[in-house]
Amino acid sequence: MLTLDLALILSGILALGIGAQWLAWYLKQPSILFLLLIGILIGPILGFFNPDETMGDLLFPFISLGVAVILFEGSLTLEFHEVKSHGRVVQMLVSVGVLVTITIVSIAAYFLFEMDPKIAILFGALVCVTGPTVIVPILRSVRPNKNISNILRWEGIIIDPIGAIAVVLVYEYIISGGSGDHALLVFGKILLVSILIGMIGAYLLAQLFKRHLIPEYLRNVFALAYVLLLFSISNHIEHESGLLTVTILGVALANWPKFEKDDLLDFKESLSLLLISVLFIVLAARLNLDSLLSIGIPSLILLAVVMFVARPASVWASSVGSKLKFNEKLMLSWIGPRGIVAAAISSLFAIKLAEYDLAGTEYLVPLVFVIIIGTVLIQSLGAKPIGNLLKVREASDNGVLIIGSNPVALKIAQSLRDSGFDVVMAHNNYTNISRARMEGVKTYFGNPVSDHADRNLDLIGFGHLFAMSMDRELNTLCEINYRHAFGKKNIYRLRYNDDNSKKNERQERNDYWQSAWLFGEGINYGKLASMIANNAKIKITNITDNYSYEQYREDNKNYIALYMIDKNGSLKVFSSETGENIPSGTKIIALVHDPENKKNIPNDNPANKGQKKLKTLADKEKKIDD
Repeated sequence: MLTLDLALILSGILALGIGAQWLAWYLKQPSILFLLLIGILIGPILGFFNPDETMGDLLFPFISLGVAVILFEGSLTLEFHEVKSHGRVVQMLVSVGVLVTITIVSIAAYFLFEMDPKIAILFGALVCVTGPTVIVPILRSVRPNKNISNILRWEGIIIDPIGAIAVVLVYEYIISGGSGDHALLVFGKILLVSILIGMIGAYLLAQLFKRHLIPEYLRNVFALAYVLLLFSISNHIEHESGLLTVTILGVALANWPKFEKDDLLDFKESLSLLLISVLFIVLAARLNLDSLLSIGIPSLILLAVVMFVARPASVWASSVGSKLKFNEKLMLSWIGPRGIVAAAISSLFAIKLAEYDLAGTEYLVPLVFVIIIGTVLIQSLGAKPIGNLLKVREASDNGVLIIGSNPVALKIAQSLRDSGFDVVMAHNNYTNISRARMEGVKTYFGNPVSDHADRNLDLIGFGHLFAMSMDRELNTLCEINYRHAFGKKNIYRLRYNDDNSKKNERQERNDYWQSAWLFGEGINYGKLASMIANNAKIKITNITDNYSYEQYREDNKNYIALYMIDKNGSLKVFSSETGENIPSGTKIIALVHDPENKKNIPNDNPANKGQKKLKTLADKEKKIDD
């Protein structure tokens, strides 16, 4: 019966964790809030789950191995060239900004809670990390301008492993003794063992993968077993060196020349998601509400210091000499929620440091949880009004993700780019994607509905999808995949065949998911290709009180209206669901044929020379799709 109860408890926690992740996805909010809420609810509030009693001696190894995998997965994303490629402000935030944050928070914690200086520094290191899992949902909700979005997103991605390294180094220094020649010797031994095992381990794994000595189907699980084995061996050789070892291992592999880590990252991200979902509920269930309440007013003062002193100081110190405006710096100062690394590592270190009898160790977990809950809740709720007040929010998500790489898709992408909108063309046709990149259009080469796309396609600020591939199935998959992110009303499909009289069963099933026709019911690839091949131009026309949309249509007999820009600068797409009422102050962007070339166009005849060229390129794309 006891085994059955334990199995039921553990499977229930797993179900609740994945349910919390789904709820976070559905509501577009940070998952950490729901995980912590569930843990606190079933643990200290209702008393359904006591991790220490239920898991017994397995609790500590479970947390340790879970944190090891999370640290390895995070450090596997730290590519040094990425740090250099995202601007000086990002580089400063993940270096100077980290030091400023640690210094200010450590001093505040030391005086407010009379912590041991080493514990205060460890706490400062724990709460210097933001992280993409808490930043991205806020950015998608708030829609700050490009400068702010890019800085915050890349800061969150890069600072995650850097903060983890800082935390682990401080921890290793503490357990080494923290002062005196003996302590430095122990710390040096920990560093030496971690670096040696981490680097040698990275070399061996890279060679095994590059020489294809591990079959594809075994690579992910082999890497998992390898990481956990190195973690345990390192701890056995030198006490508590394992976390630093797996962190160094991950950073080394991330920057190892030609090491194929994409599949490994996919697997590790899925595993980390599973571990985080369970780990956070377990950690939250261990919280002592009395200790959480006992820190009271000083914890709120510390939260205020983190939000209104440390974060602004970090931003201002990191943006000296940059082109950021004053209001942009204020917005960057507001958004800095803490997340996964802080909660996971603080709970583990609180258990490990209990035997060292250092003042303030008991405050680590409750204080970290106060900082996490406070920053995520307050900054999430306040980000929109603060953004409106500072006038740094975009009017709407105007970016466009175009699926496909044919010449018509490229022409539309160039037009959107020239109109000032973010646009990305995503497809797996290397030749066409390369051509688009040469034309100055942002591109993504690969399958738009893959795990790799989920990780590498930056869609913050994007709100529209144009399914323009010649492959109907790919269009349908993309419509389904991105429907939740963009909303059905912002997803459009280009028609490329007028003959709808004969449909097979698969096409009828696809029609169930089909969105509005791009550019209108009667517009298809053939018409667009014909006009483009015969030198039709993209033209912008202002609709005013003196020049209505009705008059515009009378004056332009041979045109295809593509999209419009309203007086607020928002993108509105012409589709099969567009009404006839176009208000004054709107700019219409249309593909218009020059009347001098009209004689060269057989209006709806797709058999002209120019269109045949475009059709050939499109057919090549379709062959690759097939």
